[in-house]
Amino acid sequence: MKSCQSSHKEINAKAQYILALDNGTQSIRALLFDLKGQLVAKSKVDIVAYFSKHPGWAEQEPDYYWQMLTKACQQLWPELALLNIDKSQIKAASLTCQRATMVNVDKEGKPLRPAFVWLDQREQLKLDKMSWYWRFLFTLAGEKQTIDYFRSQSEANWIKHQQPDIWAKTYKFMLLSGFHSFKLTGNYVDSISSQVGYLPFDFKHHCWAKPLDWRWQALPITKTMLPTLIPCGDVLGKISAQAAIDTGIPQGTPLISAGSDKACEVLGSGCLTPLTGSLSYGTTATYNTTNTRYIEAIRHLPAYPAAIPNTYNTELIVQRGYWMVSWFKREFGLKEQQIADEQGIIVESLFDELLKEVPVALWDLSYNPTGTLESEHLAQKLKAL
Repeated sequence: MKSCQSSHKEINAKAQYILALDNGTQSIRALLFDLKGQLVAKSKVDIVAYFSKHPGWAEQEPDYYWQMLTKACQQLWPELALLNIDKSQIKAASLTCQRATMVNVDKEGKPLRPAFVWLDQREQLKLDKMSWYWRFLFTLAGEKQTIDYFRSQSEANWIKHQQPDIWAKTYKFMLLSGFHSFKLTGNYVDSISSQVGYLPFDFKHHCWAKPLDWRWQALPITKTMLPTLIPCGDVLGKISAQAAIDTGIPQGTPLISAGSDKACEVLGSGCLTPLTGSLSYGTTATYNTTNTRYIEAIRHLPAYPAAIPNTYNTELIVQRGYWMVSWFKREFGLKEQQIADEQGIIVESLFDELLKEVPVALWDLSYNPTGTLESEHLAQKLKAL
């Protein structure tokens, strides 16, 4: 028996592992994989998705995300000790984050305001005029309303007009993935495949827009305010001394460019071609395919960068997916939650039983508690029918 245990420890000592960090909307996870892709150990920290000072607002402190990410890492290390795995066996780390959550930082890399969480619904309707030729061209092409909508949804435009002092101090404006990459490596970098949001990003060519592109006039962002983009699979940087102290990840560990949470889900589900679809039941529910050509499933809805270099994820979206289950559980599921806690089961399993009691005539009814523009547009279409 002692010989077997000794042999097992020797095998573990020779094994190599990859650390994956996942900052979702409702939790942050640290996961350790072996080189065959098998999950070896994990930790999970539930987080507060956002706070809201006004109706429709959704914000969260960037430093809160960082603190919870470090907590998830620190909770993982005791699990490795139980498996006789030393942290020195971690040969690389990667990072994936919720999409379209924006962070402003000053020259010292400190956040200037709460992050705009992707669930935020505010608009900036009063906008600076673009050059006459762009206005003429968009009007001629019948796209003025589309461009105005894009600009009104931009977090950058809202901050510039509503918090001009903060915008003036903004040194870098980046996604949450870029903020975490900076905290981990000290570099202002981000993955190409994390770029989803109202940014001057060229979705077809996977780079920041060219200097004369209309996006630079539509948004108040300059290229110097943006991080350097790194392709999937390349190195973003190495874990810094301070990040090693905060997270426990060994200093010098390479941080590999991965992609957004949805892009990684699509890759992980084995959806590698247009012939395979990936269904994701996250906070947002999505259906994705992977293509080598740029294809918009819906006009003006871009194909996002996939977690495979030079490929695209063509996506259809239900804006509030599993988030509505969490909302229902929080607002109406107290009794079921108490029963689940007593029985040591997940509360969603009790919801499954309740669903069986719903009359067939009600199966097509659903409720969206968010009052978003998407639901308003859907209501208008239904009225037209």
